[in-house]
Amino acid sequence: MVSAVLLILGLCGMLVSVTWVLRRGNSNRLTHIFLSCQLSIVLWLISEILILFSYTKQQFWISYVIGNLGISCFGPLWLWLSQEYTFSSKKKPRFLWLLPLITISAVCVVLTNPIHHLYYDSFVDKRFTYGPLFYVYQVIYYVCIVTGITIICLKHTRNSSQITKQSFLLILSAAIPLGVNTLSLTGVFHSKVTLTPLFFGISSILIIIALGRYGLLNINSIAIRETINNIDSGVMIFDNNNRITYKNKFSENIPFLKDVNTSYEFMRLISEMMNEEIPSDFSLMELKYENEYYNIKQRYCQNNSGNDVARVITINNVTEYHDLAKAEKKLSLEQERNRIAQEMHDSAGHTFTMISSLARILKYDAEQQNPDKVKMLESISEIDGLSRSGVTQLRCTINNLRDDEFMKSVTSAVQTVITAVRGVDIELCIQGDEDERHSFCIKEMYDNCRETITNALRYSEASRIDVIIKFLDKAIEMYILDNGKGCDSISEHNGLRGIRERTEALGGSVRFSSVKNEGFNTIIKIPIDGVEK
Repeated sequence: MVSAVLLILGLCGMLVSVTWVLRRGNSNRLTHIFLSCQLSIVLWLISEILILFSYTKQQFWISYVIGNLGISCFGPLWLWLSQEYTFSSKKKPRFLWLLPLITISAVCVVLTNPIHHLYYDSFVDKRFTYGPLFYVYQVIYYVCIVTGITIICLKHTRNSSQITKQSFLLILSAAIPLGVNTLSLTGVFHSKVTLTPLFFGISSILIIIALGRYGLLNINSIAIRETINNIDSGVMIFDNNNRITYKNKFSENIPFLKDVNTSYEFMRLISEMMNEEIPSDFSLMELKYENEYYNIKQRYCQNNSGNDVARVITINNVTEYHDLAKAEKKLSLEQERNRIAQEMHDSAGHTFTMISSLARILKYDAEQQNPDKVKMLESISEIDGLSRSGVTQLRCTINNLRDDEFMKSVTSAVQTVITAVRGVDIELCIQGDEDERHSFCIKEMYDNCRETITNALRYSEASRIDVIIKFLDKAIEMYILDNGKGCDSISEHNGLRGIRERTEALGGSVRFSSVKNEGFNTIIKIPIDGVEK
């Protein structure tokens, strides 16, 4: 009766721990292996209960087969659990895939025992003697369990306090029943009552404490592990003995890190690649390997006592950023080249056109019988002023500067262009009232007006130019009309194309029209909807 009570207590403890894990809902390989370990013990406990209530040889045989099935599963599963629990990032050792063969072969040996009698030498009711294969498999099971305990001890002795407590309780849950069973089998400990089930009940209590108090199989740590293992950054962890304890998938795919097993090897490799001695306590560096660039960061992890327990190396492939920087630099140079070309075309072209117009006027005055020297000197003075202004504008263009003193309003900017015109009658007509809503396009209206008038002076042979600016509630419009020779077809080159690009960049529209011998017309319309009032 006492044995039955102890077995039932042990069985209840195992079932409680299994239920606890199932309720947490953590579906992953580590949890599945842990549940398999617990269920193998449940099978063994059930078999012990069935043995107590068995009366025939067949009942005893079925009960012992069930028990051996649980025992044959527990040892290999525990070793697999230990390897998985240590969070090893490397490929699982090949021997793990041989562990199921141990269970399969043990079950086969037990089921075929009536033929060869190598597992149970004799089996008569409750009286049986063990055969040689029984001891062979017991040694194999013990080796699996001890190896698993050793793996946990070696992997987690220098980790944080929480992991140490998890590991300690997990080790005790296997070590206590293992020790009791060993003492019973060797005859060192004699008892009329089977105490192993009671100690499995104690193991279940330890596991429940590990689950509830110290977060064994905690989904957060598992999720963090999976996340780190699949991020697009290399992560390597070295312990206090400078041995590598973790390497995620990304770092395993970095060519120059494949043979790195210690921090010494890592530092020597990095120093050789950089052609200089790199200090072991570096925090940030960048290196180039073949055509790839890598950013390497290092930080130290400390335990609750403030002592360094590990160093973490993170490696990122930043080749893409270098390529983007090169592309951005190339684009910036191209934009700057286009800006200078456009500025040269607009400002210098306008200035030289004005100088050319004044030169023609000066030539005309000089050819008169009684030239007006005062007027000629004025023209020469204006040519000199325009030349100086052209040099200044050229310098401003190269240095991306502009004299914006006259750009206080659209009207004043356009008036500045018109005032500089010589040899052509030009008239400015303003309709509506200008206010701060129109200030967003002062530069564009100035450049467009200057380019249009320069083209008229250069190509149209016009004698009159009319400029009309309309300040409307929802738009600003500018009409530039000349009476020049016009043209049959319009081809947009740098000048006209610049006018269109500037206008459309502000959401506006531009229309060029011309009829041969009837002048050239430019109509620019820019909306002011959405501009803050």
